[in-house]
Amino acid sequence: MASVRIFQKKQVNLDRLTFRQTQMFKIGNVGVAAVKNRVTAAQGPDDGSAKPLTKRYAIWKTKLGRGNRRNLMLSGDMLRNFMVRTVNDNRATATNSTRKDRIKAWITHKIEPWVVFSPKNTASVVNATNLVLREIAPQLVIGRDTGNRAL
Repeated sequence: MASVRIFQKKQVNLDRLTFRQTQMFKIGNVGVAAVKNRVTAAQGPDDGSAKPLTKRYAIWKTKLGRGNRRNLMLSGDMLRNFMVRTVNDNRATATNSTRKDRIKAWITHKIEPWVVFSPKNTASVVNATNLVLREIAPQLVIGRDTGNRAL
């Protein structure tokens, strides 16, 4: 099996492999869905519970009927706009679409990192990559050294 390195700063970047853009889009969407599910469940970057909200913000959010967990769902815009935006052969980049949401995401990321892969998120991206590799395995050309130096 080919080795896969995953870089995790707001993008899924697979080293030493090239995929078609549709396949990379699938892998990127798995990563984005994993991050969204983790954040919606109010889990932090280490798969533990997220930092508690400040007392004042928790009261305000509870009065609005949104609960008092750090799940980025006061209005829902920031998570709804976070999706795969650009794709090439070995990289899928996910960002927010509007400038306002990018600024909100940056400020929230300073409080507690949320646009990062936790260990469970990394495992789900590796599993998705393995599935894509199994799909394209018949199409791959595997070279083999025959031992002859002079051709």
